[in-house]
Amino acid sequence: MQNFIQIRQTIKPFKKKINIEGDKSLSIRWALLASQSTGKSTSFNLLRSEDIISTLSSLKKLGVKVKLLKNRCEIIGVGVNGFKYRNNTTLDCGNSGTFARLILGLLVHSNKQIKLIGDRSLSKRDFKRIIEPLEKFGATFKSKSGNLPIFIKGTKNVNPIYYHEKKGSAQCKSSVMLAALNAKGKTIIKAKKSRNHTELLYEYLKLPIKIIKKKNYDLIEVNGVKKVRPLIYKIPSDISSSAFFIVLTLLSKKSELLIKNVNINPSRLGFIKILRLMNVKIKIFNSVNYKGEQIANLFIKSQKNFHPINCPTNLNTSTIDEFLLIFLVAAKANGVSNFKKLSELNKKESPRLKWGAKILNKIGIKTVVTNDSIKIYGNPDIKVSKKIVIKNFLKDHRVFMTSVIAALTFGGHWKINDKKSINSSFPTFLEKLKELRSK
Repeated sequence: MQNFIQIRQTIKPFKKKINIEGDKSLSIRWALLASQSTGKSTSFNLLRSEDIISTLSSLKKLGVKVKLLKNRCEIIGVGVNGFKYRNNTTLDCGNSGTFARLILGLLVHSNKQIKLIGDRSLSKRDFKRIIEPLEKFGATFKSKSGNLPIFIKGTKNVNPIYYHEKKGSAQCKSSVMLAALNAKGKTIIKAKKSRNHTELLYEYLKLPIKIIKKKNYDLIEVNGVKKVRPLIYKIPSDISSSAFFIVLTLLSKKSELLIKNVNINPSRLGFIKILRLMNVKIKIFNSVNYKGEQIANLFIKSQKNFHPINCPTNLNTSTIDEFLLIFLVAAKANGVSNFKKLSELNKKESPRLKWGAKILNKIGIKTVVTNDSIKIYGNPDIKVSKKIVIKNFLKDHRVFMTSVIAALTFGGHWKINDKKSINSSFPTFLEKLKELRSK
């Protein structure tokens, strides 16, 4: 089967409502906490992507019983520090940085060596940022230059630590929080603001956590535990996946879209906040609190007038997965937009800041790019008619999907390679597009 798509015309006007698959961050966190519980945990609307399959397959290798059924997933937990596996067992994390970093936190108490590997893209990503704090707990690591493959061996005596998380990485913060469950005493984390899904799950499960919110950081205290209770969880829809359809609707002609039951956790709403600063109108309604997370319906209509923006850098962390889409909106703005302090974008599956500029340049938008910033010269009248090829982007799912949205809204004759890249995070992406294009 061919591993590319071709798009030769923009999407026709649509008025639809859709449901998006479960939030990837919550799907992985549910599975990991369920593995530590005593009893059966059940999830509904679990994301069925390669990242989640890698997570479940690895948990099975660690002695966890997993049943992936048609309408739900069941996990029989092994308890805190209850993993059972052979020495030098290998866990294949695929493309999932979230799973790879978080599982390391649960392995700090392991008494046998274990090996983590990943695909080409994940093997290029930085793990030094998480090895350093986990070593303080007492775990030992073997790794070349802080990249995968990584060997980890835990310790019988897990020390509580103090950790200052400076990058706004929810993955690093969450890994340390998971490790802290095994420690004898109180672990203290001073963390730059980032996604707080792990904190909310800890609070719902009544795990020993205390959070003191400051202006620019959170102080998080976690005590070790002996038991984690099981969790029945209907996972809300992923706002990062919804973002592709929000921007598609905004940039299309005479279109309307309703997306139901979306996770609108405030630590993930930078995308919406930035769009609103650009004069975008998105209606959020029927908001409810579900086990700590805010869930709501989103209504979006086509728009023509977008304001340029000097993007506030304090929104970077909560928008890190959606910036490529923000750049497409900036391309249609009437003026110059500036985005700064975005070096973390180049530490994702591909150098996304560079790829954001490449996509814009290919459609005729001028950009000025540095290692951590981009200036975008918007053109409200931009129309594309030339041939465009997108390839060699390390199979980054967000580069693929952003290119599809650009093709469907700006025009041109596009060939976009590595279609299978979406399987890591949003395998039904193209099916959802077909729903919008059907009468």
